[in-house]
Amino acid sequence: MRMTGATAVGTVLAGCSDDGGNGGDDGNSGGGGEAIEPDTQIEFDGQTAGWVGIAPDSIADEKNPTLTLQEGETYEIGWTTGDDANHNIAIYDDSDEVVDDLATEETADPGDDQWLEFEASSEMVTYICEVHPNSMVGDIQVE
Repeated sequence: MRMTGATAVGTVLAGCSDDGGNGGDDGNSGGGGEAIEPDTQIEFDGQTAGWVGIAPDSIADEKNPTLTLQEGETYEIGWTTGDDANHNIAIYDDSDEVVDDLATEETADPGDDQWLEFEASSEMVTYICEVHPNSMVGDIQVE
């Protein structure tokens, strides 16, 4: 009986842990209200625990913020600083497939090659680090 109780508590606690995913009550909703202006550069700090918004101001300091974009408009997304771990950034559809080859190479040293320029489309649903897919992932909403 004690084993069952301990297992149940462990299961409940495991479900409550912060896996660094997006959504939820931990403030991961920056940018989710008002759409980000077209031609905006969306900049992140690549941390294994999650993408931390740098720019625009609507996502600054937010972990894995939801990006609300305007369909058919052009944006640039990337990361300029990190925690010295390998990361990349990719844009996925609802089948967890890369949209239109929008993925960078893995690196611990972000530079000019860690930026993706794209036209927002409704098939885009997440931005993700393919090295850390459980913690470095955020929603994209296209209006």
